[in-house]
Amino acid sequence: MSELNFEPADLASWIEQQTGRSDLSNVAPLRGGGSCEMFSLSLGDERFVIRRAPVATVSDTAHNVVREFKIIEALSTGNVRVPELLAACEDTSVLGAPFYIMQFIDGEVIRRKLPAQYSESPETQVTIGEELIDALVELHTFEWRGSALEAMAKPENFLGRQVQRWMSQLEKYRGRELQGVDEVAVWLENNRPSEGELTVMHGDYKVDNAMYSRDLPPKILALVDFEMTTVGDPLIDLAWAMIFWPKEGNLIAIAAPGSDGGMNAAFCQQPQVLTQRYADKTGRDLDNFQWYQAFAAWKLGIVLEASYAKYLSGESKNLNHEFFGFLVDQLMERAQRFAR
Repeated sequence: MSELNFEPADLASWIEQQTGRSDLSNVAPLRGGGSCEMFSLSLGDERFVIRRAPVATVSDTAHNVVREFKIIEALSTGNVRVPELLAACEDTSVLGAPFYIMQFIDGEVIRRKLPAQYSESPETQVTIGEELIDALVELHTFEWRGSALEAMAKPENFLGRQVQRWMSQLEKYRGRELQGVDEVAVWLENNRPSEGELTVMHGDYKVDNAMYSRDLPPKILALVDFEMTTVGDPLIDLAWAMIFWPKEGNLIAIAAPGSDGGMNAAFCQQPQVLTQRYADKTGRDLDNFQWYQAFAAWKLGIVLEASYAKYLSGESKNLNHEFFGFLVDQLMERAQRFAR
């Protein structure tokens, strides 16, 4: 959990300058937030969340939260489920790092286990996947041309750049044998689909980056974590989501059937059911979806290997990073299964 390592009075003064509100009543650390730090904030009877770049690495991440704010701000003009925003700040003198403030969403995040009310009404669990697909379709329908996203993206030759980009990234910290990583890279280059329609891409689309309703049936209230959002090939988002989709035997799945607190197998759709729902709603051709599934698993493996390499070198003491080594191996096995 983040520490409250700033003066609430400085925050209160900044909020009043930006919004005219002088009713800050409470601020406290929150769990979660991924790469960023989170704090709860009360203004009168309203609850908000502060998302702050890590103070220790401000030079590397200073732009990320403000960029994310601008992305959410742009998406809020369309039919996309995003949090309501209050304000953003690049001045590090206020909280020690850039931050933005969004309205608190009273919802559920599905991680290791389902919320109790979902488990007690298993027949409602089918909407977890349906909502995941429907919210993705809404995101991919957003008209990014003419929005703030257009200036942030480099859509030209998007697919053509991907394999070399991530192989170059891997070489910065490659220190062990990764079974299949080079062979999959060659297969991806040799079988790359032609450039298709470009849309907004979430960049880390999965079940636990959505806030679901507490009420039944489960409904997505808002999507979160837009740090990696850009303009690119939408089928990468779909393939990425399927890596984590609850499926028995998938060791990377979130709340998989058969696990403690996992989904009920009778009401948990197979991945192909969800991908077909996406195809039906968008009209997109999934004939080459195998390529996207191989690429998504291969890329995620390379991303997680960075943290595992830090653990092996002693740079990181995070025990989750030790577990990433196993995840990377599983992801490379998955990539090889599709790269055929």
